Amino acid sequence: MSPSIIDSQVIPTPKSVGVKSSKSPLPEVKEFDAATATIDDLVAALKVAGGVIIRNLLAQDELDNIEKDVRPWLEKDKPWDGYAFPAETRRAYGLIGKSETFALRIVGHLLWLGVTDALLTSTLECNWFGDKNDVSVSPPQVNNTIAFSIGPGARNQPLHRDDVVHHRCYSAVAEHELGRDAGIGFFVAGKRTTRANGATRFIPGSHLWDYSEGPAREEQTYYAELAPGDGFMILSGCFHGGSANTTEDQERLVYSTFSTRGWMRQEENQYLAVDTEKIKELPRWLQERIGYGLSRPFLGWVDLKSPMSVLHPEHDNQDDLF
Repeated sequence: MSPSIIDSQVIPTPKSVGVKSSKSPLPEVKEFDAATATIDDLVAALKVAGGVIIRNLLAQDELDNIEKDVRPWLEKDKPWDGYAFPAETRRAYGLIGKSETFALRIVGHLLWLGVTDALLTSTLECNWFGDKNDVSVSPPQVNNTIAFSIGPGARNQPLHRDDVVHHRCYSAVAEHELGRDAGIGFFVAGKRTTRANGATRFIPGSHLWDYSEGPAREEQTYYAELAPGDGFMILSGCFHGGSANTTEDQERLVYSTFSTRGWMRQEENQYLAVDTEKIKELPRWLQERIGYGLSRPFLGWVDLKSPMSVLHPEHDNQDDLF
């Protein structure tokens, strides 16, 4: 995984020369194969376009396992009462506790972990405690986990930015600046997703625009069409949305997770969404990623200890809180 390279406590100063807007040429959305893609490849592509496609991330048997675990929860879901989702959409939440394959192979995919580490890790370089300076690192954490099933007849979901949950509002910049991102999303296709059946659409480069500029224009959207097992990563600052399903009999099935900075509140409350006993069955590194690790300095402690001590009282972790 990539090293910590950012102090995100400092909001970058916008550059006035060559700033991007909805009138700028839209950047190319790059595609890579999971077998040969590097974390640096994906990070570079995300910085420019805000989104990137990775082919062949998961095998069919892994997709089958996830669908078997998640399908009963999709079938229990009710239509959304409001405009956020079309009535034909069904969702399942808290997927880390519902599907071990989802937890290990999507939330825990090495490419995903590397990308989020590179773009969402915060390092506090100046932290004087008396005459001692403690450098503190806050790693990324899970922000949400959702499965989306879009059925025939669904309308377009309105284009939106997901970083609104963290009250982000930025001026335009000329190029991506570390510290600007509140989160990153990761979508893996359970079934073939096309423009016709509801593939996620987004506006490349819109993560660099002035947030006061709007609304988003549909004619600028790019459709992330995926084969089963393909993935799509997107910065939370990009305009995006699920699309209309104009087919008669096709389901658009996608599994998603977002990550955010360790010092921000999680959109989906993982401590209530996932049973603690299920959490205990997962690897320790993933337990920490879910939110049971510390965001140093001092953020998230229980009895002045790492919350990992709640999961593993036999170790009674007395970690340094810095």
